[in-house]
Amino acid sequence: MVKAMLTCAGATDPGLVRRNNEDAFHVDAERGIFLVVDGIGGQAAGEKAAAIAVNRIRARLERQTGTVEQRIREAIAVANNEILKAARSNREWHGMACVLTLAVLENGSAVIGHVGDSRLYRLGRGAIRKVTHDHSPVGEREDSRELSEAEAMRHPRRNEVFRDVGSEEHAPDDPDFIELERIPFEPDSALLLCSDGLSDQVASDEIRRTVERYAGDPTSAVNALIEAANAAGGKDNVTVVLVEGERFAASKPVPNPPSAAAGFLSRLAFFFCGLVLAAGAAWFTRAFWVPPPVYIHPRVWVVGHDQPLSSIQQAITQARTGDTVEVLPGEYAEAITLRSGVALRSHIAREAVLRLDLPSAPAVYAESVTNARISGFHIQSDLKSPLREGILLINSTVEIDDVEIEGATVGIEIRGTGSPALVANGIHDCLAEGLLISGPSTPWVSHNAFQRNKGAGLAARDGARPVLIGNVFEKNGIELPPEIPFNIVKEHNFLIDVKPAPPVRREHKQ
Repeated sequence: MVKAMLTCAGATDPGLVRRNNEDAFHVDAERGIFLVVDGIGGQAAGEKAAAIAVNRIRARLERQTGTVEQRIREAIAVANNEILKAARSNREWHGMACVLTLAVLENGSAVIGHVGDSRLYRLGRGAIRKVTHDHSPVGEREDSRELSEAEAMRHPRRNEVFRDVGSEEHAPDDPDFIELERIPFEPDSALLLCSDGLSDQVASDEIRRTVERYAGDPTSAVNALIEAANAAGGKDNVTVVLVEGERFAASKPVPNPPSAAAGFLSRLAFFFCGLVLAAGAAWFTRAFWVPPPVYIHPRVWVVGHDQPLSSIQQAITQARTGDTVEVLPGEYAEAITLRSGVALRSHIAREAVLRLDLPSAPAVYAESVTNARISGFHIQSDLKSPLREGILLINSTVEIDDVEIEGATVGIEIRGTGSPALVANGIHDCLAEGLLISGPSTPWVSHNAFQRNKGAGLAARDGARPVLIGNVFEKNGIELPPEIPFNIVKEHNFLIDVKPAPPVRREHKQ
């Protein structure tokens, strides 16, 4: 894959009417992955659907096996089916789903995956074109030019869609499900992905003018578009992701030359403005000076015993939001504290090993951390002085995937609030619980293996409400609160010789 030089930004806002934000987005400039998701379902259901979609799509696209088109189809189908399973496992989430638009950049082109009425626009040389089609009654009429853009924006049935992600089971190649298209992405063009909170409030020509006004500064463009949607009423959540090619700012169209009269007035106004500015320059220049924007691109920090950086924690400390710390194979005897916005991954799955002798501390710790990730590590505890926890999360929203934990007292402990995601981990041979959840959190626990843990494979206490999909429980019990029916959990997971354990209350070490 040939990587293009990009500047990009994304943001989401609840708008002025909705209390909660059911939109989500994902920006990965390093891999060229850009995603906007608009949840459906009300209450917390739409938010949960959007979170599942982002997690599952990101996980599949980061595994670069198969063509981009195959990966996109599989990613959206996996997200669809997991949302459906989650909705069936929890009455409060019945009917939840989402719509989404996804772009993956590859070798001068963009592969678009799309379901619903979120949108992708292509901008360049003073023009804007809607690439995706709205899968809705009003959208079809607008695309066929039966309705103008303004008429469609005002239509009372604008919010109806006839395709979504999560309301019924789908396979990757199902017809009339995923709209897939490959388009050129030249260095002088830009892509804008958005939820209908923008496109229902701001006309495409105004979107184009705003992006061109801030060409070269996508963060300002995104924020200005969100402000415009809110100024127009802010009736819905609004999410915008903007991706600019390296020459997009240079391709900004030049205005037509002014007429003679307009030119005279312009010169006259310029003369007077010059006098005013000159008079105040001696006193106020420094006060009004604004430095040019500095573009900060995500970086990858490589850690290894033969690398300039040999400490994982040192790399995490130096990393900024959006950066990735990649750890080469080897054993590392250090405890790690995660940071918000920083991803930590093993270069080869399970080949970066954390082997520690720290009986009073966890190997990996996070408190009040959001949008972080740990992936592919193997955490081994010393049998003579086992770790208290392999991973400890307190009031944090962290994704843990493809991690193996063995021999700790507790494999993973989640305390307090937050909505962490645990996907495809192996937790085995722990001296107490494999996964211990205490407090009002709602973790997403999907396709993990809990084996031979001496306590419960999973224990949920003190208001915890985990979502359990596709997990394997073998030779350890499962402890659930009364409000989570055991038969529903059994239907959606693989319980090998497992019976529900009676609730147990314990004092936890702080």
